[in-house]
Amino acid sequence: MAALRKNDRAAVLVASGDLREEANRVCWPAQKALENALRAAFAAADWKLVRGHSESRSRGHGFIASAREGLDVFRTIDPGVPLVVAEAVWQYSNHVLPGLTTHRGPILTVANWSGQWPGLVGMLNLNGSLTKAGVPYSTLWADDFSAPSFNRHLQAWLSRRTVHHDTSHVTPVDQVRIPTKVAAIGEAVAAALVERKALMGVFDEGCMGMFNAIIPDRLLHTTGVFKERLSQSALYHATMEVSDAEARDILRWLEKAGMRFHFGRNEDHDLTRSQVLLQCKMYVAAVRIADRFGCDAIGIQYQQGLKDLLPASDLVEGMLNDSRRPPVTAVGSKKTLWKGKPLVHFNEVDECAGLDGLLTQRVHEALGQPVENTLHDIRWGDWDASGTTDQWVWVFEISGAAPPSHFVGGWKGAQGFRQPPMYFRLGGSTLAGVSKPGEIVWSRIWVDGTGTAERLMMDIGRAAVIALPDAETQRRLEATTKQRPIMHAVT
Repeated sequence: MAALRKNDRAAVLVASGDLREEANRVCWPAQKALENALRAAFAAADWKLVRGHSESRSRGHGFIASAREGLDVFRTIDPGVPLVVAEAVWQYSNHVLPGLTTHRGPILTVANWSGQWPGLVGMLNLNGSLTKAGVPYSTLWADDFSAPSFNRHLQAWLSRRTVHHDTSHVTPVDQVRIPTKVAAIGEAVAAALVERKALMGVFDEGCMGMFNAIIPDRLLHTTGVFKERLSQSALYHATMEVSDAEARDILRWLEKAGMRFHFGRNEDHDLTRSQVLLQCKMYVAAVRIADRFGCDAIGIQYQQGLKDLLPASDLVEGMLNDSRRPPVTAVGSKKTLWKGKPLVHFNEVDECAGLDGLLTQRVHEALGQPVENTLHDIRWGDWDASGTTDQWVWVFEISGAAPPSHFVGGWKGAQGFRQPPMYFRLGGSTLAGVSKPGEIVWSRIWVDGTGTAERLMMDIGRAAVIALPDAETQRRLEATTKQRPIMHAVT
């Protein structure tokens, strides 16, 4: 990269990618298209956008694919120049976060508007990590970088180094009147949690570079929740200890409940019974470990480490989060563990989602409402192309953790597809389905500020899940990851 100075009307672009080289190669064309369009937008504003690291022909992509690589790249970048982190893909924030924490120039994070890999989710994860790290940044996203609205916001960043987004739809909680009876229930739930305390079983922290997903202990303890730090090696060992007969019992239960598995014979590309039986063993092992340590919720790392040893944990996570699921007994006992209750699972060891899920379960239980909940990604959104509604509909989608009780038809509406090979060499079944219509409460917890100013924050709101025609649902699945559960949400 040619040396740049602060006054050159030029910005440096970096792109964080996956840790898995196969995923980086598959996703590279989408990233390249984003960068070309973004470069044209900068040129239209009479600015240059210069790549801070080269594309590698031998590797077949131009992503920063490890934390070490990121550190080396940032050593070559003037810390005072304007910096753009552009993402069309899911990315591991730890690849670029260390360099971003010491960058003194203005930082802009940019994503395309596509559900394909997806850039929006990758950018939002990086934004959350930057927020937790106390690094100032601005952010933009668009499906068309030549659109006047995008150019207007880009020009604002180029000239003033800040971008303003309308947040008038957000209402501070102290301006909301909470009914006395409801407030009393909330206070009772909080008091019980602080008094009796709860344990989150964490199977190794920091999954997928998600710095934002780790809650500092001192903040978590103020809520009455503590971490039981567990090892994925223990989960693997316990999985191998589960008998073949127990695994077959779990699979029979799923098939009798109505779940349809799309089996094939090619282990490299198809879903096979052997993969699902391993997932059934992991499910039994996870429940027993949670019981052994007295956990109120658990989080499996999902990818790092386990991806090289076992099939994906998606099916396991969805089962855990449902009240109606295959029974698991303690070793040497006939006692069914968590009978008729979910064992809250927080996807990707996202401790913020874990705390959120635990609170959500207890609040809904106190209100006498269904307690199943799940993490979802805000994957993408589009107008309803079927014409049956005149609404903007968000695509909420997640790899694992969605309980079948959320689906149209419950277990009978659940399907198992093989995880895409670029993500999981050993495959495994997803737990796919379409969310049934109705009202939902969405919420998110995140860490804001640094040092003594660091605190836990929550956004919470309401939305509606709507039904769309099968063809429109399929269009949206084809535009995202069609093997995974989907929700049609209108906020």
